[in-house]
Amino acid sequence: MTKKRNARSRKRTPNKPAKRRFLRPILLFFLKLSVVLLVLGSFGLIYLDAQIRDKFEGKRWAVPAKVYARPLELYPGQTLSRDDLKQELKGLGYRFVRHANQAGTVEWASQRVRVQTRGFHFPDGEEPPRDLMLAFGGGQLQSIRNRSGGNLPLVRLEPILIGGIYPQDHEDRDLIRLAEAPEYLTQALIQVEDRDFYQHHGISLKGISRAMWVNLKARRFVQGGSTLTQQLVKNFYLTSERSLARKLLELPMAILLDLHYDKDEILEAYLNEVYLGQSGNRAIHGFGLASQYYFAQPIRELQLHQVALLAGLVKGPSYYDPRRNPARAKRRRDLVLKVLADQGVISQQQMAQAQSQPLGVVKKQGLHKGAYPAYLDLVKRQLRDEYPQEALSSEGLRVFTSLDPLVQHRAATALGRTIGQLEKRHPKQKEQLEGSMVVTDPQTGEVLALIGGRNVRYQGFNRALDMRRPIGSLVKPALYLAALEKGYTLASILDDEPIKLRQPDGSAWQPQNFDRLSHGLVPLHRSLALSYNQSTARLGLDIGTGTVVDMLHRLGVREELNPYPSLFLGAANLAPVDMAQIYQTIAANGFRTPLRAIRMVTDAENRELSRYPYAVEQQVAPETIHLIQYALQEVAREGTARYAYSQLPAELNLAGKTGTSNDQRDSWFAGFAGDRLAVVWLGRDDNGKLPFTGSGGALRVWTELMRLERPQPFYATRPENIEYVWIDDASGLRSAEGCEGARQLPFVIGSAPHEAVACARQLQAFETPLKWFRQWFR
Repeated sequence: MTKKRNARSRKRTPNKPAKRRFLRPILLFFLKLSVVLLVLGSFGLIYLDAQIRDKFEGKRWAVPAKVYARPLELYPGQTLSRDDLKQELKGLGYRFVRHANQAGTVEWASQRVRVQTRGFHFPDGEEPPRDLMLAFGGGQLQSIRNRSGGNLPLVRLEPILIGGIYPQDHEDRDLIRLAEAPEYLTQALIQVEDRDFYQHHGISLKGISRAMWVNLKARRFVQGGSTLTQQLVKNFYLTSERSLARKLLELPMAILLDLHYDKDEILEAYLNEVYLGQSGNRAIHGFGLASQYYFAQPIRELQLHQVALLAGLVKGPSYYDPRRNPARAKRRRDLVLKVLADQGVISQQQMAQAQSQPLGVVKKQGLHKGAYPAYLDLVKRQLRDEYPQEALSSEGLRVFTSLDPLVQHRAATALGRTIGQLEKRHPKQKEQLEGSMVVTDPQTGEVLALIGGRNVRYQGFNRALDMRRPIGSLVKPALYLAALEKGYTLASILDDEPIKLRQPDGSAWQPQNFDRLSHGLVPLHRSLALSYNQSTARLGLDIGTGTVVDMLHRLGVREELNPYPSLFLGAANLAPVDMAQIYQTIAANGFRTPLRAIRMVTDAENRELSRYPYAVEQQVAPETIHLIQYALQEVAREGTARYAYSQLPAELNLAGKTGTSNDQRDSWFAGFAGDRLAVVWLGRDDNGKLPFTGSGGALRVWTELMRLERPQPFYATRPENIEYVWIDDASGLRSAEGCEGARQLPFVIGSAPHEAVACARQLQAFETPLKWFRQWFR
């Protein structure tokens, strides 16, 4: 028996080394595989670690350039109505309350206004928050007092943010510091989203286990169990896709992020990264921008119920959108408030009071941001001459412009109101009329307002900049200015008889006056005032097309112009902004001032990058400009623009010119007062015929704008070598004050006619002995 066992034992012994030889390569393979995986995992972690630190410590976000309007300056004696101030404060998102006790609030009383300003860090210095008491009277701001009763000579409100220049992914942000977050915001996020935020190391095993159990029961991903750190990783580095691979990658990245950076840094990044809504194609990221988007207020001014709403949106900005789903949003907000109360962050009384508040979300249309697409278009074009698109859309630049929101509002009102009146008068034009406008300060060349169409918020075709339409008689001041340079005077007699000119193609050019009549011999100033075409065409042919083209280029036109006789009557396609440049040069006494919308650009740290100073270049002699200014004032007083004085004070001394294109398809007016210049165009996009001319359409818009604006009078500067001489209007000869048909006209000294009419000779004959008699008995 023993021998048999020994024999069996001897037989099995050789199998043991064989098994070990079989297991050894398998174990060795798995060992090597583990080493390889360990090495790969280490390299992967090193790579992830580098990626996390590189992005978190570098430029974290593409921050759009922010574009600001001009700041409203307040000073005693300023012409400023209470309604204008209210319009400005509403644009800034100030809240009108019974007791103004925090920044961004206003008390509105019958005789006084109390404003708690926010302050602003301007490039030239800090404007601190102030408690102001403003007194009004007689359409003026009478006094400005601070909280202690002291008088203040000058105060600047913060500028209205009018828009931004966004990156290609259309993300938008308004970065905030953790210290700037309103009370309860961080507490709400932690209590609702991640109660163990300050205890865990990037991930919460308890949260993950709970989420796994819920997902297993549902047999799909319904809950993530993510910490705030994981949410930041998902939004900042990964995608929002719900997949196991993304979740597995998220875990080590969250641990690494928590390992390198303290909790406050992570929380601050979260406040600026989290997705909180969608405005068209623009994504709203971060609580700073969300505060402006939903409440039109800076985030530091939000109250408890507003903070709770924003915190509640984190779970689902679309699902809880307060504009589309207000009831659902309110339930979510009230739940956040209840959590805060249950955790002892707020009292039950605070919770009840906050839950009783309405959502208070502003309408999208009420926000000034996005309200000026045409003006913003001009700003972008001027910026792109100096800055690459990448810098504009990602470096957080601050662009300070000359846009005046009050002027823009009045311009939009004037255009909309007048178009409405015209459509009532001409029902067939209903919904057909379009318009555009450019408003500048003639003293500086700054563009104060720009309207690209009757729908001022439309972000499409910009008629003020891109539309090219025949300018009609708006060209005539340039032609007459060129003639005055050539030796003509305002008293020169022109022939307003029919003219026929054979064109190179064999066709005949035969201009006619609007009234289809000929007016014989007319003085030059009268021909311009009444916009006679026949005498203008003859004058143009005498001085030459090249002379007229040269003058237009000197006045500011950059486009190539065809030197054809039809140019004399406005057969040139130009944009309203081009016409504004021409009349700007005329209003500025012959100094060409390039129109500018930008005052200054700074970087995100408020360091000045570029300034756009006032720049001038003399293009036309002052004495020649003085003559044309006189003639354009006559257009308003006695000529085709005399309607303006039926609505405006005579002391404004307005100057301007109407324009109507061939076949009455375009209605124009360009004109200026002392501190306002505006060019208006009305027409149809289908180039249809209009039932009114420049005086019946565009002039009405311009006049309504000036009525709302109440500009300063225009006082033409009189050069030293200009004299005023009495002229007989019918003959263009020298006359005297008491003679019939006599009027005073300006002349360059030595250019006035020497020959006098009979009345003047008789008066002179009488005056000569009388003068001797006075000298003899003096």
